[in-house]
Amino acid sequence: MTEVLIRGADHLVTMDDARRVLAGADILIRDGMIVDVGHGLTTTGEVVLATGCVVTPGLVNTHHHLYQTLTRAVPAAQDALLFGWLQTLYPIWSRFGPEHMFVSAQVGLSELALSGCTLTSDHLYLFPNGARLDDTIEAAREVGLRFQPTRGAMSIGVSDGGLPPDALVETEAAILEDCIRVIDAFHDGAASSMCRVGVAPCSPFSVSRELMRDAAILARDKGVMMHTHLAENDEDIAYSLSQFGCRPGEYAESLGWVGPDVWHAHCVKLDASEIALFAQTKTGVAHCPCSNCRLGSGIAPVRAMRDAGVPVGLGVDGSASNDAGNLVAEARQAMLLQRVAFGADAMSAMEALEIATRGGADVLGRPECGRIAIGARGDIAIWDVSGVTSAGSWDPAALLLAGPTTVRDLFVEGRQVVRDGHMLTFDLTKAVQRQNVLARALQ
Repeated sequence: MTEVLIRGADHLVTMDDARRVLAGADILIRDGMIVDVGHGLTTTGEVVLATGCVVTPGLVNTHHHLYQTLTRAVPAAQDALLFGWLQTLYPIWSRFGPEHMFVSAQVGLSELALSGCTLTSDHLYLFPNGARLDDTIEAAREVGLRFQPTRGAMSIGVSDGGLPPDALVETEAAILEDCIRVIDAFHDGAASSMCRVGVAPCSPFSVSRELMRDAAILARDKGVMMHTHLAENDEDIAYSLSQFGCRPGEYAESLGWVGPDVWHAHCVKLDASEIALFAQTKTGVAHCPCSNCRLGSGIAPVRAMRDAGVPVGLGVDGSASNDAGNLVAEARQAMLLQRVAFGADAMSAMEALEIATRGGADVLGRPECGRIAIGARGDIAIWDVSGVTSAGSWDPAALLLAGPTTVRDLFVEGRQVVRDGHMLTFDLTKAVQRQNVLARALQ
């Protein structure tokens, strides 16, 4: 039996069912699970003092492309819209191999961890030169984050009317076969799971109708979740109307891609009927505000989605379209964009933090994560609010208004991953150096 007691947080933002914020409270974690929350708790195990700190649940990232950490700020792609951006980067990504996937995942996961993230999905949809989903899973084990990798795919190349180059697409039979392989090898459905695998055809413009349908059947047969991109920008809507004769939400529904086991990335251009469909079916949305701004896609109607009852989480998206992976900064951006669109009272700092924690956990089918409550997993972020970024703050619990944006300490399943702002689990400096070497070789 192992215990960790986090003691005396100035503000404990629980995100429990009552959304309590407790002063001077403690958290007791035993064997990876929170067993008590309150005052004056004791332990014979490790004690971590949280005075001068805000403590929150670990943040949850619902959409990422970790491999893109190797292609930040590529000059030719810096000012392009989505389709042009992809066409610029596809040839670079086609030169990746297993080491590129592993190292970029190491660095990207560490960047997330330092921003308070304890659970992240990843959408890997290209597998050049022997790369496999296994490469990112191995990296996540080393870094120590709770991981939800999705086996993505592209099957329609440019010669068949798709967007990706033919060299990056796979046959649909091979895609489905490898989905089965990685689910059988790595998926763990337990509450304490550190790895759950999903099925994730890349997008309606890079896979066939048949693969979308077959992937949904496979995922439900295996009991795993389903993920894809949807309604990201105006080009996306135009493509759906011209190729399928319907809007993206209708297309998704026709192929079985709605329900509580489905979440879609972006959804910037959902209309009122699609929002109602997602609310009725409890289909989740990964909101990626920084990427949407960077690519000029627009402002997702998160206020309308939340009011309708659509499950919404946050995603940093790939580091080639963000170009960062800081999840608490993403939460701040989500809050600010809704205020720009709908007024200063459209979204509070606390609501944005809720989307970044329990909101994302619920989207990923992990209600045992994203909150601090008895029976939840021991995924905890500790934020030091005694420094310059929080100086003068009247309400440090409103973390997104005054910072900080880097955690002091991070616990995942009760194990410490970050201490005093530094990764504990592996040599991040060495990984960054290796990544820079790989990035230079691609230029």
